[in-house]
Amino acid sequence: MRRSGHETGAPELEPEVFDSAIVPIVITAGGDHVLVYYNEAFRALFGPRPLGVPARAAFGEPLAAPFVSMLDEVYGDRTARQVTSPRSTDGSTPGVSGVRHFVYSCSPVVSRYGAGVLTVAIDTTAQVEAAEHAGQLSEERHQALQRYEALMSAVNQIVWLMQPSGEIEELVGGFEKFTGIPWRPMIDQDWLAAVHPHDRGPLVRSWREAAEGSPSMFVCTFRMRTASGVYRRVQSRAVPIVRGGAAVEWIGTTADVEDQWRNRLRERLMAKVATVISANDVPQAFAAVTEAVVPDLTDACAVFLLPPAALSGSDGTLTAVRIASTAREGLPALPPLSNQPRQFGPIVREVVDSRRPRLFTFPPGEAPDGIVPELSMGWLRDARATSITMVPIVIDSAVLAFAVAAGCADSPPPGPADLQMLGEVLHEVRDPLRQAMELQRTRHTALTLQRALLTPTPDVPGAELAANYQPASRTAEVGGDWYDSLLLPDGSVTLTIGDIAGHDLEAATSMSQLRSMLRVIAYDRSHGNTPAESLARLDTVAEGLAIAPLVTAVHVRLERRPDGDWHAAWSNAGHPPPLLLPASGTPRFLEGDGPDLPLCVAPWMPRTTWHHELRPGDTLLLYTDGLIEVPGTDLTEGMSALAAHAEQARVRGLPLAALCERLLAAAAERRDDAAVIGFRPIAQGRVWSARLP
Repeated sequence: MRRSGHETGAPELEPEVFDSAIVPIVITAGGDHVLVYYNEAFRALFGPRPLGVPARAAFGEPLAAPFVSMLDEVYGDRTARQVTSPRSTDGSTPGVSGVRHFVYSCSPVVSRYGAGVLTVAIDTTAQVEAAEHAGQLSEERHQALQRYEALMSAVNQIVWLMQPSGEIEELVGGFEKFTGIPWRPMIDQDWLAAVHPHDRGPLVRSWREAAEGSPSMFVCTFRMRTASGVYRRVQSRAVPIVRGGAAVEWIGTTADVEDQWRNRLRERLMAKVATVISANDVPQAFAAVTEAVVPDLTDACAVFLLPPAALSGSDGTLTAVRIASTAREGLPALPPLSNQPRQFGPIVREVVDSRRPRLFTFPPGEAPDGIVPELSMGWLRDARATSITMVPIVIDSAVLAFAVAAGCADSPPPGPADLQMLGEVLHEVRDPLRQAMELQRTRHTALTLQRALLTPTPDVPGAELAANYQPASRTAEVGGDWYDSLLLPDGSVTLTIGDIAGHDLEAATSMSQLRSMLRVIAYDRSHGNTPAESLARLDTVAEGLAIAPLVTAVHVRLERRPDGDWHAAWSNAGHPPPLLLPASGTPRFLEGDGPDLPLCVAPWMPRTTWHHELRPGDTLLLYTDGLIEVPGTDLTEGMSALAAHAEQARVRGLPLAALCERLLAAAAERRDDAAVIGFRPIAQGRVWSARLP
């Protein structure tokens, strides 16, 4: 016997009466569901649990989350609930061998510990394992398994007998009570009128498939309209009675399986929603949301994102951008997505302000004016929409978006259970959506900072100079690449390309600091400042100030000769080597004896300056690894591809700016951001001027 808590008055229930019970019993108390009692049968099935702690701590395994949620519901409304489809443990509980199967019910109770919940479980391990084994044996055992499953799932069960002619007799009643209409002795169109419009065709096809040829078991799940007007899912099962090779009659059952179906649907939807976590950006995350609810919960769903200045004033209107939308098969194609804000009327403003869902029903294709913009209204008319559900999406106490779900064609309006589940799905995705939106804000900030610092290249007499930058196609991979060019007072030019470890706002900030410091070092000619000396000084400062964990860079100084040639001196700190495109000849990489160490690794190590003469028509290209890195391949393959693309562009005689743009376009789906800067001496009398696009 185990006890926890303290006496709160005369109890209505003494937990000790369950000490010898053969079924597992557990009792919780209070809104936190503090575990106050469980018996030996419970211990044998679920293993020992700590008493005196909330259920969320005592049942911490992921599979127990629905049980804890049910405790909240039962404690909140004091209404008993049950789970009739078998649940399973994960097989990792100490003291319990293997995976165990069970069903359970939760009921409100008052014990000496106060108000709480009494949970009764039934160990169905033997039955489930026997059923699984039976499925591998004979048809007779397979039918026994089906009877077992029907028995477990039946709440209100109708038993009927039908003749091949369609005459049907109700052996165990319940049809009229369930549907609100009298039992009809013949299966006809009037009988099918109680079936959901979307399920009539599949129901008839399933029956024909079972009845045609060699008769076989008939099993079909479909929706029927109840006496209250709400549709619930039922499952009909029937077996033929065969004489002389022909079915002379069918005996079957029809049972309400709505609760079991919704439990499975909830699990399936939550599995779909899990894909939101892997989304890289906000549109992709919201698209995963709409795809999760269509077609199980609604025929079409669109999500509208509210910009920061969405609310537009006293007239009650607001603006929003449709960021994602999905429609089931068979409906008209949805209008293409665009970034154009759409104006919504006071109805949507009310939904946003109240943070409460709202349902509108109307005749097919006759949605009231003012609910959605005219572009969406046109689609609703074409799809013969019959209902619109608007659900605000609240993240961090603010409505950042809202979903619009539509029932179309002959779909009846969603019931309370549908609206509740739609709300659950949108509630479940708040955290991944918050993460995606925060990631997008960070990306936008990093890009803004980066683009502000990547200034146009200067005009250089006697040379063509151009650069370009392309952010990564993936949201997170942005922030560390930079280029720079500086025209010095003596007419020489510096080119720099660099890459900082990391792809975030911190990397972009570090980039801005390093770029500014190298500019100052390069401009100060009092120290001579060969490229190697400039990088060494930058390395010392960056290491001392802990600006970045790791930086690669190529720094070049170009000086014009009297004959029109240019002398290039460069130093490489762990970066991909410069690419030289001679005016005539094969492209090659200027590798020297290999790069020196990256910056911020060992500032005391010596650095090397390399030299090369550039003649008019030669092209020197500096680039970051985003231009050559291909997942699953060696960098040398990417370098070869870059040289080949550059050679093709040179043959076509492209200006340097167009060449840089072409090289970036050749790397289609980049995992990393990429930058390129190029220098090309030109012959006397010919002047090119190229700036950042």
